[in-house]
Amino acid sequence: MSLEEQPDLLSEATERDLLRWLLADLHDDLDGKLSRFKHLMDLSGILGSGGTMMPGGETTFAAWSEARTSFIHGNYVATVLLCQGLAEHILAAHLELGLGGERLPDRVAFSATLERCVERQIISETDASDLKKLMNLRNPLSHYRNIDDPSNLSRRVLDSMEPAMNHLIRDASFAIGLAVKLLALPAFRLGPPIRPK
Repeated sequence: MSLEEQPDLLSEATERDLLRWLLADLHDDLDGKLSRFKHLMDLSGILGSGGTMMPGGETTFAAWSEARTSFIHGNYVATVLLCQGLAEHILAAHLELGLGGERLPDRVAFSATLERCVERQIISETDASDLKKLMNLRNPLSHYRNIDDPSNLSRRVLDSMEPAMNHLIRDASFAIGLAVKLLALPAFRLGPPIRPK
């Protein structure tokens, strides 16, 4: 059977139907998307005027690009996951590629990466503490946690009596802010911070 003869496996929706759904999705929460985009632009003022180095290759660049888009579009779980992955890749790659670079284990634990970065003064103890918090936000999103676990999102909702969306928005805002702060560190920032116009 040729590709032309193969039936559409996904749906019988026409291109016009798909375009309508796409435009509706883009329109939904437009004010929120604009607000998050502005927030991200404001955060990015601390990045270097010459850009930022992103050790870690394509994975790092893709994580940063997708984290920004996810945050703007309200994909909060994805934002947390991507920002933690970005941090893990950029810091470990920096350790291996930097002056006096060291060979890391093939599967270095993030906590070990953080310890090495603090020892080499790439990040501060406060940065390490914030990155551990990000890791603790990501873990229950990546790995199953029973409802009795305090890090389980449903448990957090029950304990705080706040909607899950409030928790997710706060978590994603923290994650994207921390990612920008990481990229603005002297080890990665190129040039002085961008000045608002």
